[in-house]
Amino acid sequence: MSTQNKAGLDALLTPEESVLVLIDHQPFQIANLNSHEPTMVINNVVGLSKAAKVFDVPTILTTVIEERGGLILQQIQDVFPEQKPINRTFVNTWQDQRVVDAVKATGRKKLILAGLWTEVCLAMPAIQAAGEGFEVYAVTDASGGASVETHDMAVRRMVQAGVVPITWVAVLAEWQRDWAREETVPAVAEIQAQHAGASGVAYAWEQQLLATPTGGA
Repeated sequence: MSTQNKAGLDALLTPEESVLVLIDHQPFQIANLNSHEPTMVINNVVGLSKAAKVFDVPTILTTVIEERGGLILQQIQDVFPEQKPINRTFVNTWQDQRVVDAVKATGRKKLILAGLWTEVCLAMPAIQAAGEGFEVYAVTDASGGASVETHDMAVRRMVQAGVVPITWVAVLAEWQRDWAREETVPAVAEIQAQHAGASGVAYAWEQQLLATPTGGA
């Protein structure tokens, strides 16, 4: 089973230990995404992708039968323009040896997954990888299912297998961890402004106020 720590500082993510796999964010899957508003999932997975890029977290893109299900979302591909997604036939990503080899080549054990649909393409590799000793984190709001029930049952099933559910902003925050890590602060602020909803609006407002002179004639 998964070797991850359930509590304590080592249970939190760091960029140096993380590897991200994005699974099947394609038109066919989005067409039957009913657990979340599709626009929100797209926003979140793009924010997660940009965060991985900022923190130099190795990211592996995968699709399933893309010639029929469609290419990976252009917004994700634009973050990693040099990368060709691994196009599979296996429903379970973790049964494709190319994906497993790519993850193992990073030497990292904190495996972060997001995918469509939660009950199939996220749950299956998450459960298998957790059983093979990886510390698996499932980004639930950058994933989604065919219904609210299928998504929720999949998350419950993954938790029973030792997978940790997490949201994309929590991933971003754990990677940043310390605002003294100044080299990534501007990019993190930009990602939040673009993708963090009301938090991004509040940040823009704060910047406006700081830039506006007060009082005086």
